[in-house]
Amino acid sequence: MRDFLTDRAKALKPSGIRKYFDIVETLPDAISLGVGEPDFVTPWDIRSAGIRSLQKGYTSYTGNKGLKELRELISRYLAERFSVSYSPEEIIVTVGASEGIDLAIRTTCEAGDEVLVPDPAYVSYAPIIALCGGVAVPVRCTADNGFILTPEAIEEALTPRTKSIILAYPNNPTGGIMTGEQLAKIVPVLEKHDLLVISDEIYAELTYGSSHCSVASFAGMKERTVLLSGFSKAFAMTGWRIGYACAPQPLLGAMLKVHQYTMLCAPRIAQHAAVAALTDGFADGFSSVAQMRSEYDRRRRFLVEAFNRMGLSCFEPRGAFYVFPSVQATSLTGESFAERLLQEEQVAVVPGSAFGACGEYHVRCSYATGMDELKEAAARIARFVEKLRKNA
Repeated sequence: MRDFLTDRAKALKPSGIRKYFDIVETLPDAISLGVGEPDFVTPWDIRSAGIRSLQKGYTSYTGNKGLKELRELISRYLAERFSVSYSPEEIIVTVGASEGIDLAIRTTCEAGDEVLVPDPAYVSYAPIIALCGGVAVPVRCTADNGFILTPEAIEEALTPRTKSIILAYPNNPTGGIMTGEQLAKIVPVLEKHDLLVISDEIYAELTYGSSHCSVASFAGMKERTVLLSGFSKAFAMTGWRIGYACAPQPLLGAMLKVHQYTMLCAPRIAQHAAVAALTDGFADGFSSVAQMRSEYDRRRRFLVEAFNRMGLSCFEPRGAFYVFPSVQATSLTGESFAERLLQEEQVAVVPGSAFGACGEYHVRCSYATGMDELKEAAARIARFVEKLRKNA
């Protein structure tokens, strides 16, 4: 039989995250700190809206862009929460923020184009760029400077082929954020080199100690920015698969064409649930989001302290729900550490190398799980580290 696979498909590596989860499913006593998913159930009022939509028979397609009511609410939400101005006509409701990432890259990246990507960063960016024939160029980010993009690092990574840059803040896996002051320093570089910005802001509501700042809020940046976000993280709605992409024309028009031929529209039931999430949020000041964020903050502080106490240097994340400790003190790479920890103590973490070369001596741990499990996992990891130390 002929080999029908494309070279690009063959070259794709499996996700560096999933294999650990597959093993966890075979270990009844395993604790997983790997899943980037809230452990909270979607708030009842949001679930109820989804149920009501079914009861009313709202099971048909919506328009390609999504329900107008939802796009109007997203427009208001971005303006009031993050000082970003997008009209409903500049918004597409997508099947999660993941579809938005795919649309943004697929409509702007051609063969040979280079896209700057923070290293470390979310696992899907580089593969999607490769599927378009582009080249993902890592921009080194380190704990020393809070895992942020600096003007110097961007300038160093630029070539005549550079077309766009991905901003992924708050960052998965590091928990790093970029403040307004830090973004202001890179904006002149982005403008000088005429770069398109793909800004993944899915964790915008999950920041600790300071509010999220969007690059699209800077004068002149909206015109060169695709803003991506969704409901999965802040509203505990991962399984609903509902997100959105915001961009000026003609960017949005091109993205809409691809969306029309692939997804057609986001699930109608999920769109009605998202309407409830924003409507209720405006009514009560987004109290459920604040409550979840407060609990994540408690877990964040616990894990950072626990890792530092073990002698594993841990950058203090200021966003998302991950910690990214260094395991270099154990003389193991992140991959070896993760594999042995799972085998010997049945705790699943993700090797930092899954997110880029800069994560080689790190592991990612999600604190989107209960405090009791976090405490038990921390005790097991401490025992594992102590055993490594004694056997060194």
